[in-house]
Amino acid sequence: MTPETTPISPWWSPNRHNDRRGFLTARGQITRAVRAWFDANGFTEVETGALVVSPGNETHLHAPRSDLTGHDGEKRERYLRTSPEFACKKLLAAGETRIFELARVFRDRERGDRHLPEFTMLEWYRANEDYEAVIRDTVAIIQLAAETAGTREFSFRGQKADASLPPEFLTVFDAFERFAGVDLAATVRQHEGDRAALAAAAQGCVRVADDDTWSDIFSKILVEHVEPHLGQGRMTVLYEYPTPEAALARTKAANPDVAERFEVYACGVELANGFGELTDADEQRRRFFESMDEKQRRYGERYPIDEEFLAAVALMPPASGVALGFDRLVMLAAGATRIDQVVWTPPA
Repeated sequence: MTPETTPISPWWSPNRHNDRRGFLTARGQITRAVRAWFDANGFTEVETGALVVSPGNETHLHAPRSDLTGHDGEKRERYLRTSPEFACKKLLAAGETRIFELARVFRDRERGDRHLPEFTMLEWYRANEDYEAVIRDTVAIIQLAAETAGTREFSFRGQKADASLPPEFLTVFDAFERFAGVDLAATVRQHEGDRAALAAAAQGCVRVADDDTWSDIFSKILVEHVEPHLGQGRMTVLYEYPTPEAALARTKAANPDVAERFEVYACGVELANGFGELTDADEQRRRFFESMDEKQRRYGERYPIDEEFLAAVALMPPASGVALGFDRLVMLAAGATRIDQVVWTPPA
């Protein structure tokens, strides 16, 4: 029997489980430390529903679907959430001010060393505080995870990052110029991306397909030329995203071509994605419909708009929030090489 045909024992076999036991122990320790940190900082832990009317309205996010049967026999279409974001923002509209959730979330079309179709997302929000506050939170929690696991240096695929050091702060525009030689700012005009300008700037940098949008080209450059350089030696906070990539973030008052969005990287691995939250319901509706039109064009499907969420956005106080991939954080802190090593029951 060749190595290629040798069957791999299931995750619940004693030998394989024992190989992962140390990582799982670290996971428990980090979970307890994170909960204690939020408690000490005045946050309330919440538990929101996993079955939702809309799983999110981003073009490239995909969610499993479930048809529920009511007591009246009627079928109701529901989805497994890709994030607890909509529910948490409804709680902000209800009057909560500091909340967090360790949420089980689901994403179709995702599986790899850093991706699972079911995973844990640590998400939290601060009402009436700017996004610099949740950037500080994010750095503190990553450092806490490292300390709890008994390490100061993350290592992944030959890359290293000292979690105890202050992070590097780098704007998206500066990162594109530094690592890809692309003047990204010159391709953003009046809040919109100039597809032709970015395609021209990307020549010789990435392969541009005829049907690629501005955002598609942006993502290719980010993944191929920028992300591999982030979080080297220390964490990187990549911030001030161009407005076409704002998602659910508000734009900066001083520069409407820039959104209050950030991501945190270590060893080239994206750990967190946060926003100064958009509270303009009309603008959020416009972005959702634009994303769903593109989803329909590319994938032949679209997700419903959660009208209750948009109503809540109009009532929300100013807020900041962040989603952190908890399994990825444990993977780096515990020294694992694959994400399925740090979850108790890896998916088949």
